[in-house]
Amino acid sequence: MSFGERARSEWAYLSGAVRMLKRVTRIARTPDLTWPRVVEDLAARFGERTALMGEGEHLTYAQFHKRGNRYARWAIANGIRKGDVVALMMSNRPEYLAVWLGITRAGGVVALLNTNLAGVSLAHCVGIAKARHVIVSGDLIEAWQSAEGFVPSAPKVWTIGADTVGTPLEPVLDGLSDADLAPGEVPALTSNDRCLFIYTSGTTGLPKAANINHYRVLAIMNGFSAAMKATAEDRMYVCLPLYHTSGGVLAVGTVLTVGGSVMIAKRFSARQFWDDIVDNNCSMAQYIGELCRYLLNSPRHPRERAHRLRIMSGNGLRPDVWLPFKERFAIPQILEWYASTEGNAVLFNLDGKAGSIGRVPKYLERKFLLKVIKYDVTADREVRDMDGRCVECAPDEVGELVSEIVNDPKKPSQRFEGYADQAATEKKILTDVFKTGDRWFRTGDLVRKDSLGYYFFIDRIGDTFRWKGENVATSEVAEALGVFPGVMTPNVYGVQVPGSEGRAGMAAIVAADDIDLKALSRHLDQQLPAYAKPLFLRLKSEIETTGTFKLKKVDLASEGFDPHRIEDPLFFLDPREQCYVRLDAAGYDAIARGDVRL
Repeated sequence: MSFGERARSEWAYLSGAVRMLKRVTRIARTPDLTWPRVVEDLAARFGERTALMGEGEHLTYAQFHKRGNRYARWAIANGIRKGDVVALMMSNRPEYLAVWLGITRAGGVVALLNTNLAGVSLAHCVGIAKARHVIVSGDLIEAWQSAEGFVPSAPKVWTIGADTVGTPLEPVLDGLSDADLAPGEVPALTSNDRCLFIYTSGTTGLPKAANINHYRVLAIMNGFSAAMKATAEDRMYVCLPLYHTSGGVLAVGTVLTVGGSVMIAKRFSARQFWDDIVDNNCSMAQYIGELCRYLLNSPRHPRERAHRLRIMSGNGLRPDVWLPFKERFAIPQILEWYASTEGNAVLFNLDGKAGSIGRVPKYLERKFLLKVIKYDVTADREVRDMDGRCVECAPDEVGELVSEIVNDPKKPSQRFEGYADQAATEKKILTDVFKTGDRWFRTGDLVRKDSLGYYFFIDRIGDTFRWKGENVATSEVAEALGVFPGVMTPNVYGVQVPGSEGRAGMAAIVAADDIDLKALSRHLDQQLPAYAKPLFLRLKSEIETTGTFKLKKVDLASEGFDPHRIEDPLFFLDPREQCYVRLDAAGYDAIARGDVRL
C-alpha cells in the first residue's frame, strides 16, 4: 500500500468513525428517544416528501406517521399494553413498516415472522415470543394454517387482504382516527424498552428470537446512515425481506432518518433488479453476498449500467465476486460490513479493500472492543492458558471473533440485549476471557486479522471441518469453486465417511450443462491444498437458501454422498485418475466398505 493509499484509508476510517459515533452516541445519551417519536419528528419536518414506495403503494412521511396512529389505536383497543407481543407475518410492502410503527407506539413489541416458515418452525417462533395477537397477510394464510395447530397458546388472528381466516383488520382500521394520540393514551417509553423480536435464520436448529430494543433500532439506523453519508436526496432500494434486520431496519432506516425515501420490492428478482433500480431512480441498494453472485451469474441486462447508484451496502460479498461485480455493474462504492441481528461485534470496510469485512485502526480500538481468540475446532471450544484466560491470536492467525459486552455511551456499539430465551443468551456469552468477571459476545465466526487491522471472514464455527488432520474452511473452497467457468452457486460442507476420521469435503453446485469436470479438478489442484479439495460433488438445479440468502447445509450434510438417498448426479474424486467420476450405488458401497482409499 502506497503512502497516498494509506493516507486515504486512514482518513476514511477516522472520518467515518467520527460520523457514526457522533450519531449513535447522541442516541445513547437520549434515553427517551424511540422510533415512533423519531417518526413523529420526521413527519413534522418532511411531511409531504415520499417516505415509502412499493407495488401500488406510496406513503409520504405524514401518511406513514398517521397510518401508524391507526395501528396504535387498534393495539390499545385490543388490550395491548407495554411489553405485550404482536406477531407480524406479511410480505414486503410499505404497510409492513406502518404496522410495527403503530404497535410499538402503543408500547407493544412486534415479532417479525419469517415469511418462508410454516408448520412447527413457524409455530415455534410465535410460541417463544408469547404473542397475544398475530397479523397475517392474505398471501400467507396457507402457511399460517399449517402452523396454527402447533402454537402453544391461542393468539387472536387478524388478517389483511383475506376474510376467510381470523378477523379482517382493514375494516377495523378504517374506523379509527389517524390523529396524533394524546400523551395519556400511550405509555411512557424509553430507548431501553423492547421494540421488536427479530429471528435468527435457523440454518442450524430452530430460529432464536433476538431482543431488539428502541436503542438498538435507532443505533442501527443512524450508524449505517452515517457510514453511507445518506441525505434527503437518497433513495434506497430494498429487495431483502423486511422481517430481517438488514432489509427492515438497517436499509430502511439509513434513508428515513434523514428524509430520504425507500423503494420496497416484494422480493429479489435478478431479472427485475436493474429495471427497478433505474425506473425508481435509486441511489442506494442493500445486498447480501449471494444476491450479488446471482446477479453476476445472470445474463447481461440492457440497463445494468444505466443506473445512478452511488453506493451498495451489505455483507457476505466474497472476494471471488467483489471486483467482477463492481466492474461489470459500474458500482462506484461498495460498503461491506460485518454485524449480526443480535450481536455487538460491528466492523465497516470504509476504504473498499476487496475481501475484507472491515478494519479497526489502532486509534479506534478503545471504541470498538474486538478480539480474535484462539479456537480449537476439533474440541469445539476456545483455547485457554494455564491461568484459565483466553489467548489472543497473532496477526493473520485464524480464531473466533469476540466483542466485549459494555453498556457505555462512549462505546455505543458494545451493548448486547440477548434473546427471548435466557438459556440461548447465556450460550453466546464468554466470561473471564482476559480478566475475572469480563463478558464477551461470541460471534461464532472464524476470522483473521492482519497487521494493519483488516479483518477477513474465514468460516462459521461448525462449517469448518477437519480432514486428514487439517482444518478446512468451507469459504476458501467455495471461493476456489466459484471462480471456475460454469460453476454458479457452490455450497461446501463436510460429510462423514464410514471408517474415516473427520469429515470429507463435498460441494453441491449449480453448474452449466457443459462443465468440464476434468478441468475443474486441475483448477482445484492449483487453488487448494490436497486435503481441502472436495472429494464429492453433487450437481443441483438450484441451491436452497434461507430468506436472507444464507446457504442451507444441514440437510445436505445429513444426506452425505449416498446415491441410495440422493437423486441428483453425484461425482467422486477417483484417487487413481485424480478427476471426478460418476458415483453410483456400487461405488458408494465400495467406499463404505473401505475398498477405496481416500
